[in-house]
Formats: sequence, C-alpha cells, structure tokens
Amino acid sequence: MTVGPPESTHWCVIGRTRNPDRPDEVAAVDLDSAGEKVGGVRLGEDELADFVRDREAAALRPRWVFSDAPRWYPAWLAAGVRIGRCHDLRLAHAILMRSELVTEPGPLREAADWDAGPVTAAAESDAVALFDVEGGRDRAKEVPHDIDSALAEFARQHSALATAADPGRLRLLLAAESAGALVAAEMHAAGAPWDVAEHDRILTEVLGPRPPLGAKPAKMQAVAEEVRVALEDPRANLDSHAKLLSALHRAGINVASTSKWELAESDHPAIEPLLRYKKLARLLSANGWHWLDEWIESGRYRPVYVPGGVVTGRWAASGGGALQIPRQLRPALRADPGWTLISADVAQLEPRALAAMSGDRAMAEAGREKDLYSGIVDSGIVATRQEAKIAVLGAMYGGTTGDSGRLVPRLRTSFPQAMALVDSAAEVGAAGGVVSTWLGRTSPVPSEGWRQLQARANRFDATAQDEAIARRAAGDQGRFTRNFVVQGTAAEWALAWLADLRLRLSRLPATTSVPASPSGPVFDSRAHLVFFLHDEVIVHSPLDQAEDAAEAIRAAAASAGRLLFGDAPVDFPLDLTIAERAVKE
Repeated sequence: MTVGPPESTHWCVIGRTRNPDRPDEVAAVDLDSAGEKVGGVRLGEDELADFVRDREAAALRPRWVFSDAPRWYPAWLAAGVRIGRCHDLRLAHAILMRSELVTEPGPLREAADWDAGPVTAAAESDAVALFDVEGGRDRAKEVPHDIDSALAEFARQHSALATAADPGRLRLLLAAESAGALVAAEMHAAGAPWDVAEHDRILTEVLGPRPPLGAKPAKMQAVAEEVRVALEDPRANLDSHAKLLSALHRAGINVASTSKWELAESDHPAIEPLLRYKKLARLLSANGWHWLDEWIESGRYRPVYVPGGVVTGRWAASGGGALQIPRQLRPALRADPGWTLISADVAQLEPRALAAMSGDRAMAEAGREKDLYSGIVDSGIVATRQEAKIAVLGAMYGGTTGDSGRLVPRLRTSFPQAMALVDSAAEVGAAGGVVSTWLGRTSPVPSEGWRQLQARANRFDATAQDEAIARRAAGDQGRFTRNFVVQGTAAEWALAWLADLRLRLSRLPATTSVPASPSGPVFDSRAHLVFFLHDEVIVHSPLDQAEDAAEAIRAAAASAGRLLFGDAPVDFPLDLTIAERAVKE
C-alpha cells in the first residue's frame, strides 16, 4: 500500500519564536521531503495570514505543519485564507505513539508534553459510551507552540514513519486526520444556518411556551403531575436522581437506578409518564431556550468539534453538542435565502467497512447497490430486516444473549471472513492485547486495574468471585476491541470522504448570485460543509451549485472507498436529499 502524502511533499512548519523582544513573532520554516531545512522567515503573527495566502497562491503549495489546527487556522479563516493541506502535530502524535505499525515509538512516548488527555464531553450515545474513555483529546490542555518544539516533534514523527512497518497506511491516516482538523475548524467558522423561530416553535409545541427563568414549561409540568399522581406522592422530586429513586422505592418500584432501560422493565403506571418526563427534561436541558441563547448568533450555529476525540477515531464535541442534536430539531437547520442544504448519509457504514477490510465477498454482495440488511434477508440468513440488523450489530458489539445470541451464529456460516475478523479481535482484547484499524490506529492497552483483576483471578487462592469478575472484565475488553477495529475503520473511511469532499467543494467557482451571508469571507459565495455526524454530512450550497455539490458528495464517497480498500467489491451508497431544511422525507 503506497498511499499518503507523496515523497515530493514540501513542508512549512509554523511556531512562535518566543523572542522576548517580540512576543508576537512567528517563524515559518521550510523543509524538504527528507525533513531537512531549506529556508525560513520570521514575521509578526498579524502578518501570518497574508504570508500563508501568498504561499497558497504559489505554484508549489506547502503542507502546513503546526501544533494543532484550533490554535492557528481560525485566525487565517477570519482573514479569508483557506489552506489546502496540513499536518496536525498533536493529532499525529496521539496516533503514532500508540500504533502497532510504529516500530520505534520510544522517542514519541517520551515527548509527554505533546500528549493530550481524555475528552471530557459526554458520551455520544448509550451505544458507544464504552469508547468515550482514554485517549481522547482535551483541547484545553496547553501544548507548546514554539518553533523549536514543533520542529523537534515533526522530526520524531518523520523518523517514526520512515521506520514504520507500513508507512503508507499511516501516512494516509495522518493526512486524513489532519484534513479532518481543517474541516472541523472550517465548519465552526462558517456555522450551520439555524432558524431560531422554528426551533422556538418546536420547543413550544413539545414543552409549552417559554417559561420564566427557573420555572418549568407548562406541558412538562403537566407530565410531572401525572407521575406524582401515579406515585401517590405530590411532592416527588423528579429532577434529583436520589430523591426520585426514593420516591420510586416508596411506591414499590424496586429499581437500582433511574435509567430508562431499567425503568422500562417495570409495569407500574408511573413509568410511562416518567419516561416521557425524562425525555422532555433532556430536550429542555440539552437544546432548550438556554441553548438557543448561548449557541445561536446571527443565524448561525457554531459547535466545537473535536476530531479524534473518541479513542476509535470518531469525533467528539466539546461545546454545542453537535453530535447529539435530536432529530426533532432538524427542521431548524435551514438554508439561507438563495441557498439549499444537501444532506447525505451512508447506509450501514460500519458493516460495509467490515466487509471491505475482511474481504468477505458474500457480505459485500449482500449490500451491493442496496440496503445491506434487506440483502441479508434476501440471502435467506434471517427472516426480517430487523433480525438482520440485530444480528449484524450483535456481531460488531459482541451481543451474546437474547435475539443477538440467537441470530449472530447464523452470520458465522454465511459471512465467515467478516465474523473471523471481529471474533479474532475480541479474543485479542480478552487476552489483554491490542488491535488496530485498517490504517493503523491502535487501541489503548487495558488499564492497570484490569490487569490486576486478571492477575488476582490467576492466583492459587483466587475465589470464584475473583474469577467471575475477571471473566466479565475480559469479556468487556473483548467487546471493546471487537468493535474498535470496525468503528475505527469506518471513521477512517468517513475522514477520507470528508477530506476529498472538502477539496472538491473548494474547486467549485464562487458565485455572485446570492447575497453575502454570515458564513464568513471564505464560505459566503460557494458550497461548503456545515455539519458532520459519523456517517452523515450536510453541505450548504447556493441553489445554482446544488447539483454540482451533490455530485461532489457522491464522487468523494466513491473515491474514499477506492482509496482505502482498492478494488474490494464493496460500495458505500448514499441517501442524498436536496432541500431547504435538513429533514428526511
């Protein structure tokens, strides 16, 4: 595999000089493909955007190297400067220091000042909460930005790649990860067009009119009263976990927590209105009127994305909750006058990535040019689409009980290569090993606490309880590594899709048919990305560019598949719509 930045790449490293006589001084150091210095300049940071603009206009544009995109790129975008390529040292460090493909990781691991701590954002969903631990990135942690530190870190990374077991894969991963950092910064700068009036209408319809500060909306209060009547407790506090749990126990509802999954197991008449109340409370707290006041300005929603924020390589969000916007609020995502939204998502991205990386032609054929789950039904493996979905998700997440336990074994007969890949990954994890994605992102080693559990179970005086706890921990780790390889590889495909789409959209001509928008000087006259969620993109486009932008989305998806998997017989079909609002029919 020989993908990745070509050897003729010209690099330009950016960093502060820490000149005591000129605290705003920045150095730009040019390096050749071997990483050797071939030139450089010093200038004030207020001159940097114009310098970058001039270099981007030159015949040989560099790949910019900097500590991290959020530190440098926003100021350039604000000045109307968009760059083509970059190498984000912080993102690259997190990948290389852990990757199994790096044969000499010592120097990178010793450079602890480039490490980033775990992301503190809430779990994106219950389904992937397992992966929101260890190895994410805390943008608040300071990383040295001086030029000497940046050059030293780049040299370490350059050396690690030169001696890697498969440098082509890693180069592609680092290029895609860094392109993702640019996309995240650009989407924040442009913002997603947001209809405040429509958002308020939806909240009013669901919750009731906006209440005074500190009060609950009327419809929410009415549902709360239903719960209290059913509990026969007019003073029950529904907003305190401890007090609600006590109220439930007093009513004879013996649950250990107030999670919706556990509550749903009870048939008490208070449960149904309580679940409705919790849903309304979630909407109010996460995306209610306070959210509107805080996150919408001049008709734009600008969340803070964190590329690589989840250990598998998926994105997280450290502000604005872009990864958790409920479907019911999608109508508020509305194009500007003269513009339109192009929404596209990939059907069953993760199982398609599994089919491609495992080389399982039968699984690939089941999804060729159609819904994969329906294709599994057509193959006679299961009876219904729902059963197919349960079976595939069970295979990827390690489901062993209930319907998953009944259906997953059928996949082993029909899709032996795909199942062998995830089963092998689970065995490695359960034994305390690590696994890697298609391009070389490697899972974190189990914690010291996990190792102590396994060691305790192997002692001569281990109890049955010690052994049971160790088995559960080993099973959890196996389920983690089982999904890591699939979710991480799907995230790599999505990054390649984003990177290619970003460049294709940038090549569309600027239009004069629409008035200037709040999207900023780079994006106010051409189609651009405004939203990304794992397997979905939304592009904001002038009406006269919509068909070209839609074709760019399709072409980028096809290109991403070829780039990662070559001629593997797997397609990645898109569900694409062009409309004023981001709402599926």
